[in-house]
Amino acid sequence: MNWNQIEGRWHQLKGSVTQSFGRCTSDDLEQIRGQREIFIGKIQERYGLSRAAAHEKADQWLAGVDL
Repeated sequence: MNWNQIEGRWHQLKGSVTQSFGRCTSDDLEQIRGQREIFIGKIQERYGLSRAAAHEKADQWLAGVDL
């Protein structure tokens, strides 16, 4: 799955994001709307990670997404 598909299916994937990134709020999920850079920024902000580490976490999550 790629980020274009994520954007299109964001509503269906919110539960997966919540399970993987529990510190992200429902408001965060509404702001993200499947947009990769916003998603990475929220991960970085909520978990205190570097930009590179947040990219890695997002990529790991994406690799595990199955729809």
